[in-house]
Amino acid sequence: MITVALDASADEARPWIEAARPTHPSLIDTRHVLADLYNIVNVPTIFWIDERGRIVRPNDVAFGADTFKHISGLESARHLSALRAWVRGEGPALSADEVRRHQPLPTEEQQRARAEFGLGQWLWAQGRAAAAERHFVRGGELAPHDFTIRRGTMPMRGIDSMGPQFRQMMQGWVDGGQPFYRPLPDTAGRQ
Repeated sequence: MITVALDASADEARPWIEAARPTHPSLIDTRHVLADLYNIVNVPTIFWIDERGRIVRPNDVAFGADTFKHISGLESARHLSALRAWVRGEGPALSADEVRRHQPLPTEEQQRARAEFGLGQWLWAQGRAAAAERHFVRGGELAPHDFTIRRGTMPMRGIDSMGPQFRQMMQGWVDGGQPFYRPLPDTAGRQ
């Protein structure tokens, strides 16, 4: 297992990693490369990759504990049980056809949104925050469901990514009839 945080710096992820005290590698992707490569639009997103490098469970939402169950409605036990069974060889991964059916592919607009986000990141790193802002906003407009873009820009813009503006943005999305988390059907059970 490897954990990858999508954060602006290692210092932002460090408290969470230190609190979890993982026994596996924890990486920090400051440029959101993983989000681009695997079309990650929210966190947490998990996917299983087998020993041959094949995705055997595409983008899914899962938690390692029930800390955020009151927000997500998702319990950790279902996914953790399925993961443990797969690792032990006692349970199946998804078939290649199921992986293809469930793996979201980015649309042209979503790819443009990632380009806007990338340009905004570059401008922000160059100290050009005002120029970056319009690209961050445009990226969010092009891909309103992509919280790695919408929420990912918040720390660079001086906005608390867990604060009132984020909660308002999330609530507006949910009130519009959109799910904030989209788990795969076999682990989507809610209590």
